[in-house]
Amino acid sequence: MRKNDEEAVTPQPTVVLRGVQVFQGWLDRADQLAMLAQIRDVVQVAPLVQPVTPSGRKMSVQMTSAGKLGWITDRGGYRYETTHPNGTTWPEIPSTVRAVWDAVSGSSRGPDSCLINLYREAAKMGLHQDRNEADFSYPVVSISLGDDGLFRIGNMTRGGTTEKIWLKSGDVVVMGGDARLIFHGIDKTRLGSSTLLSGGGRLNLTMRVVT
Repeated sequence: MRKNDEEAVTPQPTVVLRGVQVFQGWLDRADQLAMLAQIRDVVQVAPLVQPVTPSGRKMSVQMTSAGKLGWITDRGGYRYETTHPNGTTWPEIPSTVRAVWDAVSGSSRGPDSCLINLYREAAKMGLHQDRNEADFSYPVVSISLGDDGLFRIGNMTRGGTTEKIWLKSGDVVVMGGDARLIFHGIDKTRLGSSTLLSGGGRLNLTMRVVT
């Protein structure tokens, strides 16, 4: 990880698209493996589930969370809850994940939630906004692990032109300021582009301040 030392300045993104900051290669292989081990510990306590939307449509990703609150979707709607659907309290956000927030978010307040999405095979995520949080002045920080994901960035409202970029294992994305509520999604993953995850696939870890 690109850690701040005594002479370090505020880290600068390698790519900026529509205000969305991309820190390419932020985590090296050793950091990714250490983070993955901690995510496995989270999943042991709060297993991945196959969520459904309020309309009953099954999502293609598998999902769990860490932190004080976890984001869930079911027939009851999109919302944050203090417990996993099985009733278990969410595990703490792993230290390796929290360290990324501290380094790139620019916020003195820590995240309440880390959403963990697993993309296997043809899994994808349609264009959406992150807007279930109380205060949009805090950024959204996400980490990519595993196979490359084609990240699409839209606008502040639905429709219009979009841009896209392949996110690789170890890349970090920050959506803050004017880009906090921008529409975004994952079109597809590039299967076999990484050997990090056993059996392949892509993990996306998304941290947010909720309350």
